[in-house]
Amino acid sequence: MRLSQFHLNTVKEVPADAEIVSHQLMLRAGMLRKLAAGIYTWTPLGLRVLRKVEAIVREEMNRAGAIELLMPSIQPRELWEETGRWQKFGGQLLKIRDRKDQEYCYGPTHEEVITDFARNELKSYRQLPINFFQIQTKFRDEIRPRFGVMRAREFLMKDAYSFHLTPECLAREYQNMYDAYTRIFTRLGLRFRAVQADTGAIGGSASHEFSVLADSGEDAIAFSSASGYAANVEMAEALAPGARAAPAEALQRVATPTQKTCAEVAALLGVDLARTVKSIALVSESGFVLALLRGDHLLNEIKLAKLPGLAEFRLANEAEIVEHLGSEPGFIGPREPRKAITLVADRSVAAMADFVIGANAVGYHLRGVNWGRDLPEPDHVADIRNVQAGDAAADGSGALQIARGIEVGHVFQLGQKYAAAMGAQVLDAQGKAQTPFMGCYGIGVSRIVAAAIEQNHDAAGIRWPRAMAPWQVAICVINPKSVAAVDQAAAALYAELQGCGIEVVLDDRGLRSGAMFADIELIGIPQRVVISERGLATGQLEYRRRDAADSEMLNKEQLMTRIRADSP
Repeated sequence: MRLSQFHLNTVKEVPADAEIVSHQLMLRAGMLRKLAAGIYTWTPLGLRVLRKVEAIVREEMNRAGAIELLMPSIQPRELWEETGRWQKFGGQLLKIRDRKDQEYCYGPTHEEVITDFARNELKSYRQLPINFFQIQTKFRDEIRPRFGVMRAREFLMKDAYSFHLTPECLAREYQNMYDAYTRIFTRLGLRFRAVQADTGAIGGSASHEFSVLADSGEDAIAFSSASGYAANVEMAEALAPGARAAPAEALQRVATPTQKTCAEVAALLGVDLARTVKSIALVSESGFVLALLRGDHLLNEIKLAKLPGLAEFRLANEAEIVEHLGSEPGFIGPREPRKAITLVADRSVAAMADFVIGANAVGYHLRGVNWGRDLPEPDHVADIRNVQAGDAAADGSGALQIARGIEVGHVFQLGQKYAAAMGAQVLDAQGKAQTPFMGCYGIGVSRIVAAAIEQNHDAAGIRWPRAMAPWQVAICVINPKSVAAVDQAAAALYAELQGCGIEVVLDDRGLRSGAMFADIELIGIPQRVVISERGLATGQLEYRRRDAADSEMLNKEQLMTRIRADSP
């Protein structure tokens, strides 16, 4: 490709709403152009990268035995009513009507459509197991689209769905997809981790996220320093501490006139924050609940919602707090409530002795509090907190570290949820109707592009992993119109590299060297060759890798050897 014949439009300034590096660089490099909030045009440059990712995803899915199809993006309401998700999916579901006033949605995912396909196509156990996949545009009406294609409303996704007669067969395919995803992200040259994750709105019994490690990631990942254990912080288990110590302090009522937070109370009393207990007032189907956490810990709402009777909890309002506890927020605690309440204590709180709680009286707290003596034992003890760096890993190997990550893939064991809801059945070997087990496996193809930039960039621009670069080599020509030999040498090298099967772009736009080099670095071409009159006079060409500090002068043979070695 000659850049004089290609559409490349780089810019120096970026809109103020481009908050993260990938969004800024994709706009500056001319990979994206915004059409509406969360909706983007992929330019020819951006599309080259997107297609590189898509090709690797497709190759590995084919290698894993999945079969490609293409489902409609517009889906009828009736299918979503069958699974109960027409309302449950929420505001992200873009609902539309046709001229006959029939209701549809623009597909954010395709569990309903694939299950409808399966119930009409799959009749016998002999057709199982089978895994269908597609690469297709999805739409989710994000309430606040941001970060470019990282959280766009319209995006390109690979989604796959497998069908099985037994849960054991599903587990084998789940591992097959897990392995395929590992190969995909490895081939793309990304640093990533597979972590245990919550199943979220998709549902199911088991789930792993694949996250690209990057400081700008929205997800927190906990991983062991001594083993392969890794989990999303939403799912990482906080192990129970040791046995509870015996009481050593007398119960005291202490004045805390303006101190409402655990940190403020701990500072006033001169105690460690870890010796305080925060009381979080909730209302759920089971009634009024106090969730108790150590002062230095954070509530994990996903863990809490999985406890019996707490699936639909909400924070209590001030009137409800006063009604049940007799105090305004900031001074509440589990001792002597006005009305019956349920106590849910985190494991760490249940093991505490001589701790500090609110006194249920404005301006006061209690210190030296102990279970059994001063408080009834909690109704429920459970892991309801986020893990922290330094906590013991759930597998017993090493301490946890916390890193940021960008979710780019997710695999689920759905079980029979969708097949049962939609009446999908196959006949087993005995001729008996069975509900198949399903797996679901998604990859955010367009999100991978942004995640790769978040992980691979510098002050000059993008530093693509080789497998994702739009071209492997850029030939930069200095004064091609003034020196015929320079133009001829560039054209000859361009043809030779193309003949070797190496993706090469020839920058023959006639720009000044500074502007030309800045563009090539900005768009992230891994290798650059400069052809100039001075270099030709010495029989050498200037070569530089995108990630190298300096250029090298190489003869033709050395140059070709280096380029072949550094190209995928």
